[in-house]
Amino acid sequence: MKKIRVAINGYGVIGKRVADAVSLQDDMELAGICDVVSDWRIKVTEQKKIPVYAFNDDFKKQMVEAGIKVLGNLNDLIANCDIIVDCTPKSIAAKNIEKYRQAKLKFIVEGGEKHEVTGHSFNAENNYETALGLDCTRVVSCNTTSIVRTLTALKTAGLLKRARGTLLRRATDAWESHLGGIMNTLLPEKEIPSHQGPDANSVDPSLDVITAAVKVPETLSHLHYWNIQLTRNASKEEVFDAFSRSSRIAMIEYGDGLPANNTIKELMLTIGRPYGDMYEVVIWKDMLTVVNDELFYAYVVDNQAIVIPETIDAIRALTGLEEKAANSIAKTNESLGIRQTFY
Repeated sequence: MKKIRVAINGYGVIGKRVADAVSLQDDMELAGICDVVSDWRIKVTEQKKIPVYAFNDDFKKQMVEAGIKVLGNLNDLIANCDIIVDCTPKSIAAKNIEKYRQAKLKFIVEGGEKHEVTGHSFNAENNYETALGLDCTRVVSCNTTSIVRTLTALKTAGLLKRARGTLLRRATDAWESHLGGIMNTLLPEKEIPSHQGPDANSVDPSLDVITAAVKVPETLSHLHYWNIQLTRNASKEEVFDAFSRSSRIAMIEYGDGLPANNTIKELMLTIGRPYGDMYEVVIWKDMLTVVNDELFYAYVVDNQAIVIPETIDAIRALTGLEEKAANSIAKTNESLGIRQTFY
């Protein structure tokens, strides 16, 4: 079987994880990564035997002077792959896509870009088939991915009428918390709905969802609280059954020593996840409450990891490696060790 050659533009928080995940797939091959930095973030690629490209010749010169083996520039990488995943910082990817279009190269951008950049926003369990054969798509942000994933499970079970959620958002990525962020305060987002609700509608316009968000002084993950009006009176068992239909939703117990996001992070490290990553949405089972036709629950989102399996599935959809969502999801889940229980 011919493997799809995947390039990564931007080897940062998301890019390095996508590169690692691509390397685990038996139907993909990592063609190389492209970046502009010359520090440890790129120097570690030599240990992983990852082909390195510079964004342009000026950055190539800097990287070579820093002792990094560089095979060429972004144009060279584009000529040597079947699809490219742009993981560059917010708004930069939108400036790169003209290069991809000129080369008639399929491409994926991440959730920092607007829906209009690609005209299609992706979630594997919700709209995989609509991405088949497209030239490009956008994997929605970490928070939006969790929203669509959980609400799709309820919708599929015929339980979802409307959803209202409050998001407690981490202030910045953990690795750069020394550069900025907020301390000793909370920063509510002025607009209601916050952007995640409308973003979820870019994947599934039928979702009746409104979100509000607050930025909080921590860096490990996001925390969501949801109030769902169900289509009818239901039991906890019916809700648990609905969530169990998503292979990327896991249940944890507050009373099992997992009352906070730092303890959940420690669990991921303990079970051997790379970077301590959590690809699943983890819902507190013993916090979930149903009152007649109202559902209340809370969950944690790993902002650095949840979009990784979605990106792998998006690669398969765009390139036609797999026509059925369930088959791609199963392959990705197995390669990354995604599961519904952790112990």
